[in-house]
Amino acid sequence: MNTIAQHWINGQWTGSGSVLESINPADGTVVGSFYDGGEAEASAAVDAAAVAFETTEWARTPSLRATALSRLADALEARVPEVAAMLSRENGKLLGETTWEVSGAVGWLRYAAASARTQTAGRAAETAPGQYTHSVPEPLGVAGIISPWNSPVMLTVRALGPALAAGCTVVVKLPAQTALTNELFAQVLASVPDIPAGVVSVFTESGNTGAPFLVSSDKVDVINYTGSTPVGRRIAAAASTTLKRLGLELGGKAPMVIFPDADLDMVIPTVVQSLVLMNGQFCCTGSRVLVHRDIADQVRTRLTSALAQVRLGSGGDEKAQLGPVIDRASAQRVDAIVEEAASYGTVLLRGGVVTDGPLAAGAFYRPSLIEVDRTDVRIVQEEVFGPVQTFEIFDDEDDAVTKANATVYGLAASVFSSDSMKARRIARRIRTGTVWINTWGAISEDFEEGGVKGSGYGYLCGPRAIEEFQALKVYVEQDHTQSAH
Repeated sequence: MNTIAQHWINGQWTGSGSVLESINPADGTVVGSFYDGGEAEASAAVDAAAVAFETTEWARTPSLRATALSRLADALEARVPEVAAMLSRENGKLLGETTWEVSGAVGWLRYAAASARTQTAGRAAETAPGQYTHSVPEPLGVAGIISPWNSPVMLTVRALGPALAAGCTVVVKLPAQTALTNELFAQVLASVPDIPAGVVSVFTESGNTGAPFLVSSDKVDVINYTGSTPVGRRIAAAASTTLKRLGLELGGKAPMVIFPDADLDMVIPTVVQSLVLMNGQFCCTGSRVLVHRDIADQVRTRLTSALAQVRLGSGGDEKAQLGPVIDRASAQRVDAIVEEAASYGTVLLRGGVVTDGPLAAGAFYRPSLIEVDRTDVRIVQEEVFGPVQTFEIFDDEDDAVTKANATVYGLAASVFSSDSMKARRIARRIRTGTVWINTWGAISEDFEEGGVKGSGYGYLCGPRAIEEFQALKVYVEQDHTQSAH
């Protein structure tokens, strides 16, 4: 690694921008330094991507792309421990979680490699006598990928893989909170000689000039953004001037709907895991627990006890269940939301910022559980992005569905019931892109991910992901020796 983490632009390392420090949220120590990019780096990367798209064989040769993606997967796989360890230090996730993230990204790259060979062919038919029509999927051009700090490797690869498989050239904007991890990922990209210079560039940005440049540039043909709904709305508005293709995976308030016939010995640990995974900083965090009135007392008692026993610790603590949030300012922000909720809800478990003991130097936040009887309150309607759950009671199926659909979000939900038909019936009525039945958080590169309503649009993973980065061109040929109608 460079002494100061750099950007990877047009096949070269670039040390440009001011120098900032990356901070370990578990203890407040400095992990390392990095160059902070912005519009200048974004512009250089876009120019390089545009040239590479027009002048290299990348956009025209599926076999080249498939080979490169396979070798990229191999290169990342060889460095899983190193990348996972750095990511755990920079964003506070437990080492087991970051190892799963980076290892999972390897599989997603292999899926993309297969897509490059199998999903770049079109159709052909004689549509009228002597008239021959065929269609060909073509890469859209230059793709901009804007990824968040909570899962930067996997969420980047989730878009980068299909973008490269389609034949796009790509500019990736990564967050400052994981700057050293970003450089390690760029090193993996740089180690694959099959990827021509300019096809993929990576820059790190703490501010907000480079990403807006990608969105507004008429040289960028498609944007994929993962992040908050308010920012997603601004991106959609800004991108309208160039009418570029957009893929937006935005926020979520995943309801966990629990019926009386559910297996609570399975449900309670699952609900706890849905809160603590990624330290509660996940768009699919199980932030709303919806419980049938008949079992409300039992679930309330068991869940409160389970959350109170959650063990906090830094990334390397093998017994820890919950690491720190991204920084101390975020911990204070989450605590303010919980404090406000106490004025209109019932505090079942008042977690909060850790202020004593060996974890006090970090950004640790103990889980909180707030019971509310209204859905029009902030803690229900807004994404908290921390280990905080609401406890809400419903009376019947219609009430459960009404409450589950009561927010602007529509990313994911879970339904727990031993009656599979009832669970499917409820799942069909909940307006989300994904519904888990008797589980939570199960994802696969084989099936699409995406949201509805305020959680965005477009799909990544699965066979439709590559289509987000393709245009369809139709060719029509006429044999004038035959009559056509």
